[in-house]
Amino acid sequence: MADIFLPPWRKKYLKEIETLDPIKDHLRIAQIAVLYEFPWDITRALEVALFRTFAVPSISKILSNSQQFEKHPQKRYDDTDLLLAEIVEHGYDSERGRKAIERMNFIHSHYPIAQEDYLYVLSTFVFEPGKWIERFGYRKLTEKEKIACYTLWKEIGRRMGIQNIPDTLEEFKHFNEAYEAKNFVFHDNNRKIATFTENLVLGWFLPEAMYDIGRPFLLAVMDEKLLTAFGHEKPNPLVQTLVTTVLKTRGTVLSWFPTRKQPFLHTQQKTKTYPKGYGINDLGPEKLNRHST
Repeated sequence: MADIFLPPWRKKYLKEIETLDPIKDHLRIAQIAVLYEFPWDITRALEVALFRTFAVPSISKILSNSQQFEKHPQKRYDDTDLLLAEIVEHGYDSERGRKAIERMNFIHSHYPIAQEDYLYVLSTFVFEPGKWIERFGYRKLTEKEKIACYTLWKEIGRRMGIQNIPDTLEEFKHFNEAYEAKNFVFHDNNRKIATFTENLVLGWFLPEAMYDIGRPFLLAVMDEKLLTAFGHEKPNPLVQTLVTTVLKTRGTVLSWFPTRKQPFLHTQQKTKTYPKGYGINDLGPEKLNRHST
C-alpha cells in the first residue's frame, strides 16, 4: 500500500520519522514501528522468525535436547517475547535492557551455539518483520525504518557478543539468504520442535481435537522452503488464499483507523506463564534460575 493513499491522520508517525536520522535516532524509529505502528504485525512476524530457526538442524538439535519446547512451550515463548520486549521497550543500554541482554547471554552460555547460527537468528529479527509488513501491513516500511531496525539489532547483537555482523543491510540480507539456502534441510528435530510450537499457537484458539483442522491455516503464512524443512506439504490453495485475503484486508481496514496514542508494551501485558508479573531472572529455563547472577 503506497503511503500516498493513507488518510492524513495515519501519517503522524511518518512525519516524525522524516525528521529523524536512521542511525543516530534508530532506537526511537524502531520503537515507533514496534510499539505504535505495527505491534500486532511485528509480533506475528517474530513468531515466523522463531519458526525459521527451527528449520536449521544444528539449531533444532539444541532446542530438542533442551526439551524446553516439549515440556514448557508456553514459558519458552513468553520468556523469549519478554526478553526481547525488555530490550526494545527500554533500550539496550537502559538498566532493564542491559539486564535482559545479560540474562540472554547467561542462558545461551549453557548451549553449544555456533556463531553463524547466532548471526542467522539475529538476521531473522531484522528481515522477517519487513517481509510480513510488506505482505500484510497497512503500509510498507520506509527505508529509514529498515535501516533503523537493522541498526537496533546490530547494536543488540554486538552486546550479545555476536561476531561478524555485516556492515550494511544489503550484506546482511545476502548472508540471510545464503544461510537459508545452505541450512534449510529437513530433519526430524525440525519437525518435532515446529510441531510443539504449532500446537502451542493452535492451543491459544482451539481445543486439541481441532488442531489438525486449524494447522493448515497456520502453515499458510509459511513459504515453501520452510514447509519443506519441516516435512509439511503446502496447504490447500483455497486455505492459502483465504488466510492471505483476511490478513491483507485487515491491513487495508487498519489504514483508516486513528494512530495509536499509547505504546503497546509487551512487558505490561499479562502472560500465561507470569499472570502476577515477573523478574528478569525468572526468564529462561527453570533449571538455570538457581544459578542466576
